[in-house]
Amino acid sequence: MNALNAVDLSVSYGDVVALRDVAVHLHPGQLLAVTGPSGAGKSSLLWALAGAISPTSGAVRFGEVEIVDRDQAARLGIALVPQGNGLATALTAQENILVPLIAGGTKAAEARRRTHDALRLVGLEESGHHLIEELSGGQQQRVALARAFAARATVLLADEPTSDLDAVNRERTMAALRAEAARGAIVVMSTHDPEAAGQTDGELALDEGVARWKRPPA
Repeated sequence: MNALNAVDLSVSYGDVVALRDVAVHLHPGQLLAVTGPSGAGKSSLLWALAGAISPTSGAVRFGEVEIVDRDQAARLGIALVPQGNGLATALTAQENILVPLIAGGTKAAEARRRTHDALRLVGLEESGHHLIEELSGGQQQRVALARAFAARATVLLADEPTSDLDAVNRERTMAALRAEAARGAIVVMSTHDPEAAGQTDGELALDEGVARWKRPPA
């Protein structure tokens, strides 16, 4: 299976440098935490890995393929769960998961099964028929994660997936992310939560866009 590599990755927004020559090499089955203070470059790294922003220099590769944009990355199975969740507020939680699956070619019965399983995994099986706007911020974040789980991503990039969750749902979410890695996905999560970071295979700390390994993944 394909590895995910960032090679000398730099990202700038005008005169502001968000990432400076970051190098990451990740294999299927690994769960990585990206940590650091606000403004350190955590979201920029995830968005660059997802093809959602273009690097100023360097490159992101999935296997032998260089990632050039978000559409290409999505076709390769690279899923991005942004902190703002990116859900359609006019749809229910269930529809937010089901519609992309069917649009992507999954048969209806299989899509319904995956949707049910994913909502159950994040503890929202009773909330599937609620509109997104009727859910709390933490519930919305869990729906966004469920959508990625149902898609069976090859790479799952989650921006602060535990930030709005209580202790019980944080542990549920970490178990689900761990299960995705065990399935063979590459999972990268940004987090301010040291307890969540401690449950991963490795921790990459960012500070003013400069990366250092606190715990390299095995």
